Amino acid sequence: MQNQTSPLILTFGVADPVGATGIQADLATFSAMGCHGLSVITSILIGDTARIEDTQQIDADWVADQARVLLEDMPVAAFKVGAVGSIESVSVIAEIVSDYPEIPLILDPFLSAMPDQGQDSEDLLTAIRELLVPQTTVMLLSAVELARLAETWREPSSEDMMSLDAMRIIELGCEYLFVTGTPTPAAEIGNTLFNDTGVVRQDNWPRISGSFSGAGTTLSAAIAAMLANGLDVPEAVSEAQEFTLAAVTAAQRLGMGKLIPDRYFWAREEGLERREEDGGEAS
Repeated sequence: MQNQTSPLILTFGVADPVGATGIQADLATFSAMGCHGLSVITSILIGDTARIEDTQQIDADWVADQARVLLEDMPVAAFKVGAVGSIESVSVIAEIVSDYPEIPLILDPFLSAMPDQGQDSEDLLTAIRELLVPQTTVMLLSAVELARLAETWREPSSEDMMSLDAMRIIELGCEYLFVTGTPTPAAEIGNTLFNDTGVVRQDNWPRISGSFSGAGTTLSAAIAAMLANGLDVPEAVSEAQEFTLAAVTAAQRLGMGKLIPDRYFWAREEGLERREEDGGEAS
């Protein structure tokens, strides 16, 4: 008799040799939350814990082939789309996910450490807005990223446009928009979930000191895992925030640069508890 499989999540994103962001971070987060990750690489990073030095994009046909072969073999419970690398990759990914409209799509297209590509970057954002956003179940953006994306349809503004910009994303067809880094007291970080009714939930979390790489990737991957496990969006967002906060609190300094969230913090805690129990029994 075949054993029941873990929920499968197909993620599109960059290959990060550090494992802080992109595909490697997604796979670790999925695994930590009881899911199995399938991966399609859109570009390869060259970098360390301090910075990304360069990127090498994968041909869009190869992106499409990676995904199609997997999807012909296995049923997936969720899609996650991270940094996509090129307009051509956006186009093929949008075509692929459109064939599976019943599967939730989590879109987290910004990787803040990536080098800016000037006008190419603006064209890429426009392609994401037009081709992927209308198919998205949950899109994740920081408040800064939301303002940057909004400049693809409006002029820059010094006014607080967050709520208006958020609702424009919803009007484009995105079911939920989750904005991180919304205004809060200095000691806290605010995150706000929007849908077509407006604000669905507002969460404030303690601000953790330090410079981190991969916190946003962990958050979006955790939301994908929670949706794959059957939670509804507001509950998935809540659970994912708690997981990410714990991973960031337990972050490790693997090199001389930024701290890396520990997605397996719970395993280390359980191991410590067992060792303490064993020591207590022996004494």
